[in-house]
Amino acid sequence: MKNCHLVLEIKNASKSFQKDRSQALPVLENINMEVAENEIVALLGKSGSGKSTLLRMIAGLVDPSFGSIVCNDLPVTGPCRDTSMVFQTFALFPWLTVFDNIAFGLQAQGLPVDEIERRTVDMIELIGLSGYAAAYPKELSGGMRQRIGFARALAVEPQLLLLDEPFSALDIYTSHKLRQDLIDLWERRQIQTRSMVLVTHDVEEAVALCDRIYLLTGTPGTITDVFNVDASRDTRSRESMQPMVDRISEMLNARIAAAQV
Repeated sequence: MKNCHLVLEIKNASKSFQKDRSQALPVLENINMEVAENEIVALLGKSGSGKSTLLRMIAGLVDPSFGSIVCNDLPVTGPCRDTSMVFQTFALFPWLTVFDNIAFGLQAQGLPVDEIERRTVDMIELIGLSGYAAAYPKELSGGMRQRIGFARALAVEPQLLLLDEPFSALDIYTSHKLRQDLIDLWERRQIQTRSMVLVTHDVEEAVALCDRIYLLTGTPGTITDVFNVDASRDTRSRESMQPMVDRISEMLNARIAAAQV
């Protein structure tokens, strides 16, 4: 661990959804994981492994059926004020301008109008949206729309930023640029966020961005393996990290194959 203070601690968390009156569908089982301050952690697994459900449990949007989730030393029993989420599908309000989309979360917190305006203007500039405050999402590219999603999530100053495959709907160049911009803001302490959890099925993305990778496999999903990425992010070239990408990919494929037997 880079820091002994835990931003997130999950113990023995399981989740089942009621399929019908007599049958429950188990989605996650016996999840144990930690996220320390100043860490980026990945939840890596194939589609349907429960990654997004776990992320929503961390955010307090879905209750665990069993176990506990603690964020910043407080039990998560409902929507967690110390977290904010960026979604794969942008999840913007098409009838609101860029400014109003970003301000939405701040308004929900009941902040004073002048504070909302200050934070929104600052975030528009910081995230690279200057000149687009009055534009509507339909007028912008996918990359610009996802910048709005990041700006909205970061404006509420979450300690823990939750990322649900936020780069997967973008082209390679745009996703790389947005990832790098986010890391630069985080490492330079230009945003309040201290830790992140990234949901992805892209092994290369997890190795490039994260300090630790939790492999989530099986049905119901469970954490089967944990990988530490010790190299500093600025030294992670595609060539130098390829052995780790290969090792994790092989393990992931082996776990998926074993679960299908």
